[in-house]
Amino acid sequence: MFTGIVLGTAEMIDIEEQPLFRTHKVIFPAEWLEGLQIGASVAHNGCCLTVTAIEGNIVSFDLIKETLRVTNLGQLSVGDRVNIERAAKFSDEIGGHLMSGHIMAQASVSKIIQSEHNREVWFDINDPNLMKYILHKGFIGIDGCSLTLGDVTERRFCVHLIPETLERTLLSERKLGDSVNIEIDTQTQAIVDTVERMLNKK
Repeated sequence: MFTGIVLGTAEMIDIEEQPLFRTHKVIFPAEWLEGLQIGASVAHNGCCLTVTAIEGNIVSFDLIKETLRVTNLGQLSVGDRVNIERAAKFSDEIGGHLMSGHIMAQASVSKIIQSEHNREVWFDINDPNLMKYILHKGFIGIDGCSLTLGDVTERRFCVHLIPETLERTLLSERKLGDSVNIEIDTQTQAIVDTVERMLNKK
């Protein structure tokens, strides 16, 4: 489980390509390596990946076909950076919202409104069936960041980003047309699905 509070970004230094399979190698700062073991879960742009090797400060992760299909991780090249979050511990403060690291869709940046201390970013989701779970003032995970939803239309939604989020994450670098990973809030999804089932029974 994760909380959507990104530690920072890590650089991709090597990618090993195989048919429908990739191994990503990224550099971790020393403080992120504490207690890290092979088999641990680490979120990359919100996608839960498993540590497969640790060589000094270089950490490896394998990506299978489904991960490459659903997420934006297959679009990465050497030198690119990813948002990183270590798995939550029971003693951790939950500053965001509980997230599984299971990406459900991608969305593209469709509009950016910049002001002096704020940035409003609009997204078009690639699966419009998920819009019923995207509610004004609800939670959403975008590239692993726990964010509160702003305005929502039939096919689009926006978030408002504070300077701290922009400084710590890749959201500061996202441009028009860029793809981001989306994780829907599972509690919202459960409520909406339950209400729909009850209504369909009547």
